[in-house]
Amino acid sequence: MSRATTVRNLLDEHGQTYADEAGIRLRDTPMPLYQLLTLCALFSVPIKADMAVAAARELFAAGMRTPHAMVEASWQDRVDALVRAHYRRYDESTATALGEGAQLALDRYRGDLRRLREEADGDPGKLRELLTEFPRIGPVGADIFSREAQGLWPELRPAFDKRAQDAAEELGLPRSPEKLAGLVADEDLPRLAAALVRVGLG
Repeated sequence: MSRATTVRNLLDEHGQTYADEAGIRLRDTPMPLYQLLTLCALFSVPIKADMAVAAARELFAAGMRTPHAMVEASWQDRVDALVRAHYRRYDESTATALGEGAQLALDRYRGDLRRLREEADGDPGKLRELLTEFPRIGPVGADIFSREAQGLWPELRPAFDKRAQDAAEELGLPRSPEKLAGLVADEDLPRLAAALVRVGLG
């Protein structure tokens, strides 16, 4: 099978981003960027991907779509939304982390993560470092944010983390993020990265 066919099949069968699955219409505006950060925090514990996505959907359905709304919701409101999504074992600590992260977003960036991007000044390493200042967002969470947001913020391209690179290698595709990026248009980079991660997770 040619590389082009492999990539086309990947995009057709597995090319839904996790943001899209969580109901986030990702744009370079404050609310969807914050929702992506929330999703990354939910992913940053050892839990199944579909459970993290379900938890994000529950939080957003309950109105917690902005840092203001997350802070205004009670800790119990956040716990209840997580429990409805069967996000157990980590529900209480995650409810705390989400509240603290939302407050940080308000205090430091006035609720707009584009200000975080401005502070990074085009340096993807600095941007990732700033992301990890949020509770629960470690290197894995920063990887996920970069992977999903690279369609919006060109300085993050190409963002293919180790899991995506391992899956690419298994499929006979190049492991190098730069070479993987050469296989698709820029707007399809988040979909290809997500597809590789989904295949890697089996």
